[in-house]
Amino acid sequence: MTDLDLLHFEQLKRDVQAQYLKEHTPSYDDISKWKGIDIIYFQEDLRKKAKGNISEKSFYTYFKNSPVTKLPRIDMLNLLSIYAGFESWYEFKKQHLFAGELLKDDEEISDQDLVEIEKTVSESTILPESEISAQKQNSKKNENADLQKSLIENQTINKNNDLTHAENKDEIKPKKNFVRRNVWALVTSVLVVLTGLLGFKDVIFSKTYKYCFNDADRGVGVVNTLEIKVIKENESPILYKIKPGECFYYSTKDKNLKMQISSPFYEYLEVNRSLENAPDEEIIELKPDDYKMAAYYFSIKDANGDPEELKRKRNQLESLISKNAVIYQIYDNNIYGIERLDKQKYITLVTTPTTSLKNLSVIEMKKDNNGKIISIKFKIATDEKNK
Repeated sequence: MTDLDLLHFEQLKRDVQAQYLKEHTPSYDDISKWKGIDIIYFQEDLRKKAKGNISEKSFYTYFKNSPVTKLPRIDMLNLLSIYAGFESWYEFKKQHLFAGELLKDDEEISDQDLVEIEKTVSESTILPESEISAQKQNSKKNENADLQKSLIENQTINKNNDLTHAENKDEIKPKKNFVRRNVWALVTSVLVVLTGLLGFKDVIFSKTYKYCFNDADRGVGVVNTLEIKVIKENESPILYKIKPGECFYYSTKDKNLKMQISSPFYEYLEVNRSLENAPDEEIIELKPDDYKMAAYYFSIKDANGDPEELKRKRNQLESLISKNAVIYQIYDNNIYGIERLDKQKYITLVTTPTTSLKNLSVIEMKKDNNGKIISIKFKIATDEKNK
């Protein structure tokens, strides 16, 4: 990567911005100021014209900062170049050459690489003939020494009784040392086992319980992520998040269990269980909040661009959501974490036909005593894999 490549990328961002402005009117002409629904519309146009997508995180990384200090991956550069009207990133640079700039089709070995190769070759050791001869002579000497040694070993050696008696005494000492070492090893092993039992007694003597969750009205698994708080005496609550269709496994040696279960689409439930005679597995039914479910259903319902269906969808959301509702969109990036929308912006977002709506998920939803939705917290996940 060169500084010229970074300058070319800044040119490409301006061309991408100009291409989008030909057919769309975002909140700002400057692409670095786009957020929320502007980014969603841009992603939709990118998928339609260039048959690809960039994540919201990538958008904030490369379009919110100017100038950038690093280039995106080549597949993203090619995708943006195609959107701007070029065959590839190479073709884009070819059409925007700076004075004195040359493009190479293939990468060449740099001068630094050549220096490293020459250094490696020069450090290679080649023995002169004199050293080779010396090595041969040393080899012959070693062979003679080995021959002499083998002859001596083949000779018969007579040992006297005093030498044999001394060797027997030396054999007694290792036996005593062997017994002492084994005693200490046995004591150490016992201590390790006892320490392990004390350290893992909760795991060894605990029991695992399984809790699954069903929709009380429909008799099927819950359709939303559950938050379970386990309340223990004299301890802070422990929070668990259970995905739709999954069961909750909890290991404990306690005799009682207290759980607080909450979800955006189900009514709050507090469960108290005596575990002395409790079954290992249990199904807990949660009562759905049909009003919240209706608001969620109409938010993600695909109207297929049918004007009448879109009108019905807007009317349903108008009646379900309070005019003073507080609505937040959560983002999965460090640059822009949360954005507040009013009721009309939210309805416009979810009634605009885009493929992004299939990834909309509600994090929290609250209603007042009259049944009107007064608070929504949601996010739109990205389809793009981590790069």
